Amino acid sequence: MSKPFPFTAVVGQDDLRLALLLNAVSPAVGGVLVRGEKGTAKSTAVRALSALLPEVAVVPGCRFSCAPAAPDPNCPDGPHEPGAGSARPARMVELPVGASEDRLVGALDIERALAEGVKAFEPGLLADAHRGILYVDEVNLLHDHLVDLLLDAAAMGASYVEREGVSVRHAARFLLVGTMNPEEGELRPQLLDRFGLTVEVAASREPDQRVEVVRRRLAYDDDPGGFAAKWADEEAAVRQRITAARELLPQVRLGDGALRQIAATCAAFEVDGMRADIVMARTATALAAWAGRTDVLAEDVRQAALLALPHRRRRNPFDAPGLDEDKLDETLEQFSGEDQGDDDPDPDGPGGPDGGGGRPQPDSGPQGGGESAAQPEAGEDGQPQASGAREQSAVRAAEPFRTKVLSVPGIGEGASGRRSRARTEHGRTTGARRPRGTLTKLHLAATVQAAAPHQRARGRSGPGLVIRRDDLRQATREGREGNLVLFVVDASGSMAARQRMGAVKGAVLSLLLDAYQRRDKVGLVTFRGSGAQVALPPTSSVDAAAVRLESLPTGGRTPLAAGLLKAHEVLRVERLRDPARRALVVVVTDGRATGGAEPVALAGRAARLFAAEGVACVVVDCESGPVRLGLAGQLAGELGGSAVTLDELRADSIAGLVRDVQGTSRRAA
Repeated sequence: MSKPFPFTAVVGQDDLRLALLLNAVSPAVGGVLVRGEKGTAKSTAVRALSALLPEVAVVPGCRFSCAPAAPDPNCPDGPHEPGAGSARPARMVELPVGASEDRLVGALDIERALAEGVKAFEPGLLADAHRGILYVDEVNLLHDHLVDLLLDAAAMGASYVEREGVSVRHAARFLLVGTMNPEEGELRPQLLDRFGLTVEVAASREPDQRVEVVRRRLAYDDDPGGFAAKWADEEAAVRQRITAARELLPQVRLGDGALRQIAATCAAFEVDGMRADIVMARTATALAAWAGRTDVLAEDVRQAALLALPHRRRRNPFDAPGLDEDKLDETLEQFSGEDQGDDDPDPDGPGGPDGGGGRPQPDSGPQGGGESAAQPEAGEDGQPQASGAREQSAVRAAEPFRTKVLSVPGIGEGASGRRSRARTEHGRTTGARRPRGTLTKLHLAATVQAAAPHQRARGRSGPGLVIRRDDLRQATREGREGNLVLFVVDASGSMAARQRMGAVKGAVLSLLLDAYQRRDKVGLVTFRGSGAQVALPPTSSVDAAAVRLESLPTGGRTPLAAGLLKAHEVLRVERLRDPARRALVVVVTDGRATGGAEPVALAGRAARLFAAEGVACVVVDCESGPVRLGLAGQLAGELGGSAVTLDELRADSIAGLVRDVQGTSRRAA
């Protein structure tokens, strides 16, 4: 097995390296969530960290890594007598996104239970990760049932297994590190809050730095051992610094002034609960120890806020992560204490050339953003006019509102989620059946019941059961699935009135927020001018969908047929990729169709494709004014769905819409 890429050889990504090192100094900080685009050394840096961690003393032969000086009195392999132990490297355990519940928490050893008639527990990944690192790549794609188990273990520092006649409790304290690409979906707020720190990473735009990244990667791929040897001295120096900082950590003083700054900062940014205050305090203390100081300074508090607060101040998935640094500086200045220390640290002292901030090397990369302003509205009929024929800039969305659930009728077999009923691998057990193919979830009681009447005929003589293939029973379970919610949005000139388009976007954002909470995939098709385009292919990132919607320009004719045909093509391709995921199509339009020959007839024929396939459809009727043509209602009929106005989308009005969608889908089925 080749050596991992050296931690000190990672180019740039100073915030990422600092956050990982602070957790190595003080595991009580609570782990790191690394957010960023693909190809930014997220996984490389995390895997390299394990080589820098000090060795762990364990009780020989204990599968749960008990400490020899203070063994767990409830250890399943115990009891252990305190005494000398053996040292081993700290483990980094990787949790695959598709791991089973048994693999994570452990389970009954079925082979011994059936062959020997004894209850034996087989430890899972939580036991392996105790006193080490639990690393989850693509943590935002982790199934909900695994997220729940991680939350329980992280909150209690222990794993409890109560299943199949087995009752086991063992310690499970680990450094939780997750990496994710926000474009693939956001993380549940409960799990997000469990990460002590978060960092945003991005590829450098500096050519020289990019050249160095490529040079080092190619050198490592050509000769991993030789490349690691060249960085051995730097790795040893960082390893020694971690050890020194751990030894200094108990001596670091967190004064009342620093505590006031921490509390004031958390209050100023309106973070929920008290976990942020605690994490900031531990992070600031670790920063001081890493810099070789015994006093926490204001700069430590500032750096701790930048690492610990951005992911805790988001009120919904559409809020951009980050902090207002001017507001942060004002708060720290207002609550500056007198016990911050007498002198600034020596720039060339233990804290390094960064002034005690503890960064492995300096970094740059200012961040900024902007927003589009609303522009004059287009003509109501979408025809070329003095101002309405031109493409209009994006209009701000109205405030999103709470919606009720739109669920697809029947029982599906799609990916785990929170919207519609489904037969899933996880959920409540509803019965047992003979396995079709490979057995994945054994129903133990049903298996024993099937085998019990045949034991005498099979010549059973010992305590174990004689089990044959025909006796095995698969557990059938029912849970919830996520669906594909495909938005087809009319962005033509007839929709470009500022007030109307703002309300339309607000309604779609509300449904996107619901999709985020229900763990759906979403897609966005828009049509205007001469055709339609896929603004966002089906994805789990509703955040990305919200960004595309917010910047959506309007204007031009209304090629309704093109929009429907493009949506139909998206569904066709998605069925090939994910045939088990059911879809709900939400068409947002006033129902007008202009441009080309026979636009209305073409739109009708396109709509009937959805009705023929039984796709659940909803038309959000955006027509306004004293005279209404009812075109959206006609379109809904041809789609085999139902129509609802923007006002009816709010609150209790959606209940009737859900019934209409379900009833229409049943008729189509």
